[in-house]
Amino acid sequence: MNTSLQAAAEVVLREAALLDEHRWADWLALYAPDCEFWMPMWRTEEELNADPQTGLSHIYYSSRAGLEDRVARIRSRKSPASQPLPRTSHVLGASLAVDGGDGTLCLRTAWSCHVVFPRHRTAHAFFGWYRHELAETPEGWRIRRKYVALMNDYIPTMLDVYCV
Repeated sequence: MNTSLQAAAEVVLREAALLDEHRWADWLALYAPDCEFWMPMWRTEEELNADPQTGLSHIYYSSRAGLEDRVARIRSRKSPASQPLPRTSHVLGASLAVDGGDGTLCLRTAWSCHVVFPRHRTAHAFFGWYRHELAETPEGWRIRRKYVALMNDYIPTMLDVYCV
C-alpha cells in the first residue's frame, strides 16, 4: 500500500475509533469545513436516492457546521434519543481505493457497527459500506465527503452519526 493510501485509510480507521470513544472534537477535526455527510435512504429495494436535495436521507449534513451542531446537541444532552448515549463498536474491512479525481482520494470500506441501547437494554448491528473522499491538507488528510450506504435500513429504534 502506498504511503498516501495508507495515511488516508488510517483516517477512516481513526474516525471509527473516535466515534466509539465519544471523542467528538477529535472526530470533527477529521472533517474539512466544506465537507458533506450523507446517508441516503433506499429509493427502491435496489437503488439508493441519488441526490440529497431531491431524495430522502436518513442523515444529511452539507457542511461541518451541521456536524458541529449535532455534536453540540449530543454533548448538551438536549438530544433525548441519545440519552443515555448508546455504546458502539465499529468494525471496518479493508479500504479499497476508488477513483477520486479533483486531487482527492476515494476509499470504499465495508463496515458494521454494533450498538447497545442502554435505555432499552437491546443491541443492534448496522452494516453497509462507506465512500470517503479525502483531501490532503497541511494538517493531513481531511474528509471532504462521507457517503454511507446502510444495507439494513429497517431501523429498530433510532440512528445517529455515531451508529454508522
